[in-house]
Amino acid sequence: MSKVLEKLSLAGIIPVIKIEDANDAVPLCKALQNGGLPVAEITFRTGAAEQAIRNINKELPNILLGAGTVLSVEQVDRAVAAGAKYIVSPGLNPKTVKHCQKLNVPIVAGCANPSDLELAIELGLETVKFFPAEALGGIKTIKAISAPFPQIRFIPTGGINDKNLLEYLNFDRVVACGGSWMVPSNLIANKDWNRIEELTSAAVNLMLGLELCHIGINSGTQEQAYQDAQTLANLMDISIIEHEKSFTIGKSFELMKTKGRGEKGNLAIFCNDVNCAVWHLAQKGFTFDETTRVVKGSKTISIYLKQEVAGFAIYLLRK
Repeated sequence: MSKVLEKLSLAGIIPVIKIEDANDAVPLCKALQNGGLPVAEITFRTGAAEQAIRNINKELPNILLGAGTVLSVEQVDRAVAAGAKYIVSPGLNPKTVKHCQKLNVPIVAGCANPSDLELAIELGLETVKFFPAEALGGIKTIKAISAPFPQIRFIPTGGINDKNLLEYLNFDRVVACGGSWMVPSNLIANKDWNRIEELTSAAVNLMLGLELCHIGINSGTQEQAYQDAQTLANLMDISIIEHEKSFTIGKSFELMKTKGRGEKGNLAIFCNDVNCAVWHLAQKGFTFDETTRVVKGSKTISIYLKQEVAGFAIYLLRK
């Protein structure tokens, strides 16, 4: 996978944007960035698209910027010259694909059926757009047609919103999802950047699914850990379960027999995808201790933040 597509997979959501006025492009992308999503796919559905891409590339070079609805080699050249770092097409045009490959520019071409996927494989593509996703049967169709093609991954677009986003992202063959629910045309027309920022933030929070899993407390000794566990068990009328290194009370508390990471203990934070959460939290300035990363198969299961809170170490844990 190219570095650009890898970043798209970490971003998880790709805002698909139709720009009528090129002057709206920069403040719109600032709203996306402030909402936690420094990614944009500007569609070539309007005459303002090329200039919009140029404006974003100049003013916000850190935005992961792509051009969508690209239908020809000529549009590829215009988009790349303006600053697009990747190309998205609604269908699978071999001429467009080969031209992007010649330019060494990643392209996510649209596929809707097994014949399209066979051609995509022949052209050397590993990640394709599934479009229009909901109209073609949504995640059920992706699961069905993906089975014979284990080397292909998908970026579904079309009809995806906050109600069905997680259904798509929970399938491990889905790289990311394209959508426009956080950038509706009426809010862009009204230049309501604050509302777009709110919708973007809500979309990112939904995708990450961050929530408290449990609290680990450094009791210090096995005897103290058992006493602490008894107190909490009696308080909450829940049985104690003993493990090699700790006692647990339900799913919320873990009493450590020996001092673990963190002066007072640790806070486990659930998330839907650890790698995705790490990327997004890094945009906010959080840093991670890579020596603590736990990987099973191809999935990161957990990782500790370098930051602590009130003497508690914090780690992300995959749901």
